Amino acid sequence: MKPTLFLSDLHLAPDRAGAAAAFHAFARGPARDAAAIYILGDLFDVWIGDDQLRDPFARSIADALAALTAAGVAVFVARGNRDFLLGDAFARATGATMLPEQQIVDVGGMRVVVLHGDEMCTGDLDYQRFRARMRDGATARRLLRLPYPLRRGIAWYLRRRSRAANALKPEAIMDVDAGAVADMFRRHGVARMIHGHTHRPARHALDVDGQPRERIVLADWDDRGHYLEASAAGLHVREVTG
Repeated sequence: MKPTLFLSDLHLAPDRAGAAAAFHAFARGPARDAAAIYILGDLFDVWIGDDQLRDPFARSIADALAALTAAGVAVFVARGNRDFLLGDAFARATGATMLPEQQIVDVGGMRVVVLHGDEMCTGDLDYQRFRARMRDGATARRLLRLPYPLRRGIAWYLRRRSRAANALKPEAIMDVDAGAVADMFRRHGVARMIHGHTHRPARHALDVDGQPRERIVLADWDDRGHYLEASAAGLHVREVTG
């Protein structure tokens, strides 16, 4: 049985050569032998609309995904906080299926909820207000009507403001909230969750309403790639370099 692979927070960008090289090595190597690949948000460090596909770097990533889907690998992509404007043109260009904010998938016969995870960081009220505004369909449509250079400038400004704000926040605020995690398990009626966003890779065993649960946090990418492999042999974290 071919494995299913989960990854997130690649933050691919032209100035992050190590991550980009690791992604292309992943797409040429282990991804080719997978039954399905789930990219759980922040594939790109920034995505300002599907017209970004005109950019050679973005097109090279899209082409690598298209080669996978053309070879019969099912690719699923969730929108993260950095690339929430990924749209239909990106899906058509890659052959990928865009995921809703939370999705139930079958992993080795177990129902698992997969998500980016930022909606569970409920202690960061400023971010949650910003997230709600940006994920609103009317706001997204207004943004996409702006000229591409202006959107690029807005994205640069927002990234700079985010870095400055995060530097002043307590670490705990930027992690998931225990209550929000428990509510997510209850809402979907599952025993396992896989997500990214926090850049704090770990496997957490916890109890919700007297039932054992597991929360798996995926690693972010820097100069090497990280993914979770689910196969008949179980769950294993793998690495790939360029």
